[in-house]
Parts: sequence; C-alpha cells; structure tokens
Amino acid sequence: MPRQSPSRHPLGCILPPDLLVVLARNADPDTRDALLSTFQLDTTFRTGRAEVAARTIAPREALAPRAGAGNPIRRIYDQKHSTAMEPGTLVRAEGAGPASDVSVNQAYDNFGYTYQLFWEEFHRDSIDGQGLAIEGLVHFGTSYDNAFWDGEGHMFFGDGDGQMLTDTTKGIDVVGHELTHGVTQHEANLTYSRQSGALNESVSDVFGSLVKQYHLGQTADQADWLIGADIVGPQLAPALRSMKAPGTANSYDKQPATMDDYVRTTADNGGVHTNSGIPNHAFYVIATTIGGNAWEAPGQIWYDTLADSRLRPGSTFARFAGLTLRNAKARYGSSSTEAAAVKAGWEAVKVRVR
Repeated sequence: MPRQSPSRHPLGCILPPDLLVVLARNADPDTRDALLSTFQLDTTFRTGRAEVAARTIAPREALAPRAGAGNPIRRIYDQKHSTAMEPGTLVRAEGAGPASDVSVNQAYDNFGYTYQLFWEEFHRDSIDGQGLAIEGLVHFGTSYDNAFWDGEGHMFFGDGDGQMLTDTTKGIDVVGHELTHGVTQHEANLTYSRQSGALNESVSDVFGSLVKQYHLGQTADQADWLIGADIVGPQLAPALRSMKAPGTANSYDKQPATMDDYVRTTADNGGVHTNSGIPNHAFYVIATTIGGNAWEAPGQIWYDTLADSRLRPGSTFARFAGLTLRNAKARYGSSSTEAAAVKAGWEAVKVRVR
C-alpha cells in the first residue's frame, strides 16, 4: 500500500515560516509588507495541501518502465505577478528555444539540470520515476519571497523583494531542493514533522547541492556546500544554509551541527528546517571523507536509502543513519571505505548508527 498521511505532503518552501516572521519584525515597512504577504500566502497554500495529501500516490515498484525515458518534459508559465495556483501563460515548452524572459530560461535550464542528475546517476525518470512533466510558474505574486513545490507537478517562483531574496529561478540548488521534495513524496513519504520532517528537508538540501555540483563539475572538496547562495539578497547573504558549517550561513541561521544542540520547538513543524542541519552535516562529512564526486558513492547511498522500503514515514535520524550504513555495506562491502565514512559521518554529528 502507498505510504500516505495528511501531514506528509507539506508546501515545500525554501524559506520556512518562522524565519519569515523573524525577518518581518526587523524589516523596513516595504520589506515587512512583502514578507507578511509571503507568510499569508504560504499559510493559505499549506492549508490547501491537505486535499493533495489525501490522494493516493502509486508505489514506484508497481509502475512499468516508460517508453522514451531519459527526456524531460518541461513547461514554463508566466504568472504575471498573479497568485493564482493554476498555470498562467505558457512561455516555453520542452524543446523550444530560449525566451526573452531570463527567469523563464533559468527555470527551464535548472529543471533540466535536476532531471539530468537523477536520470544519469540514478536512472530515475523525473520526479515520479515515470516521466512526470515538470511545470514552472515564474513571476508568482508581487515581491514574493519564496519558491515552492506544490506536490502536483508545479514549482512556483517568486521574484523576491530584493532584500531577503532575489529572483528564485537563479538557484540551481534551490530548484533541485524543491523538486527533490517530489521525489521524497513518491518514495519514502517522510512525515513532515520533527526528525522525519528534518530528514525530508535534509534530503532536499543534499540532492539540491548535488544537482549544483554535478552541473558545475565540482568535487566534494571544491563545492561550497551552501544552499541558496545565488538567490539571497543582502539581508540573508551569503546563503540560506551551510551543510559544511550549519549555523553560519547568515545572521539568522540557527541550525545545529550535532545532536548536542538539537532544537526542540513547536515552530516550523517541530523545527524541520532548523534540525535538518544535523543530517546535512553528516552527509558533508561523509562526502568529503570519501572524496571525489559527492553524487557518486555518497549520493548513491542516499538515493538507495530514500528508495529503501525499510525507511518508514516517521523515521528518526538514527533509523535513517542505520539504513545508510546498511546500504553502503550492501553496495560497496562491509569493510569498504564508503561504509567506514558513513559510520564516521553520523558519529561526527553524534547520531548513533549501527
């Protein structure tokens, strides 16, 4: 049976609601209005997600291979600053040449880079593994300070207010992050609360970073491991999050790097964006310990774990860590460098793994 729950398919925004509120308190009037408008829109959309969450998603293993796999299907629409959830004017479809709108082309290209990583490295055909068309809705809202995946094949891009965020279509890792929410939705279906929710966010950061590294041809040592560096304005510079050094990405960054500083809160579904720093840092340690390209052994281990039927919707950090070690041993050997690195990575963030 598909793994399903009303709380498992959130509105996967790149900026969490609690951060929007904090930023609004200290902003000038115009920026405050933009942030509060973003917060109100996000709250409305989250309420609407309950309907989507009630729908059945077919288990990946029950689906037949799709003919013509390996070719993305992209459609980019201009919302013209509307907040309508339905696609607006189609500007660029799959195979068409570049449009005059830079945002349209950035969204189109970054969708392609994300598809390319999942197809070429993990042989996954789009978000659902069956060639799902990916639709981007650019210029959403007015000064909208967010970007999100709606769980139904659409990614919405705000232009930002220029202070907190700029044009969100620029972020390769941001697009990879949001589309990975869809992959998680179709695979592990991690409950969006507390540790399982933080894992949900972390998996998106991991693959978002891998999309960027893969496109740029960067090794684990060459990568900056920052999330959102290309879309932040001066108030959130240099980035939204750091996998290398959680808690240091910007002046509002409160992410812990180890379980010693795990945050217990009722905000943001139990701190899902905050505590994701712990598994994020574990992946960084593992990738840099193994060396080379992070999308190879480390990424493969994470993908194997995401698709592992033993990964339950409510999984804790410890359960996820244990499965990554089992998958590392299964693919590379019990005494392999990869397995040893996985164990060391989780120990570095003080998550017990066995």
